[in-house]
Amino acid sequence: MKSVQPATSLSRRTPPIEAVVVGTSAGGLAALGVLVDGLAADRQTPLLVVQHVPAHGPTQLVEIFQRKTALRVKEAEDKEAIAAGTLYFAVPGYHLLVEQDYSLSLSQDDAVHFSRPSIDVLFESAADAWGPRVAGILLTGANEDGAAGLEAIQRAGGLTVVQDPQEAEVASMPLAALQRITPDYILPLRDIHRLLREME
Repeated sequence: MKSVQPATSLSRRTPPIEAVVVGTSAGGLAALGVLVDGLAADRQTPLLVVQHVPAHGPTQLVEIFQRKTALRVKEAEDKEAIAAGTLYFAVPGYHLLVEQDYSLSLSQDDAVHFSRPSIDVLFESAADAWGPRVAGILLTGANEDGAAGLEAIQRAGGLTVVQDPQEAEVASMPLAALQRITPDYILPLRDIHRLLREME
């Protein structure tokens, strides 16, 4: 188990982190609430989140999380330029991707691990776009989505973080990632939150 390093560790990281991608499924609403609490509205690193949700019907994710954070919270839009100080949620029924010009795109390609949006799709596209300047965080969840994507981020030189499976409400997703890679950090939520604060 790795612990959080001193704050200077990320502030001195070369290259610095420019964006954070987060993936979660079962148990994710509570976990995300801990992560975004207290994040500064003027933070430079945007957060892009895939939370597995039903493909149809309103999710209320924007309404729920706008009450929990000072960040601007919105659903991602096709061709939208990624902005600082913003928490983006993938749209139900659509994969969320990052393009090479740091804009967002939405896709209705086949589901991955029975999921659309898929964490793998977001993580792999973010690794292609940002390379070593992206951080990937994988949280509680009930399937293997996100493990391959986190591996792609690691191959690109990005920062990889997995929630401690012993703390996760559903450990399947963190455990699947740990079967593929040794991440930079395996941490409980409160320490992942501290790590995010260092990226502000």
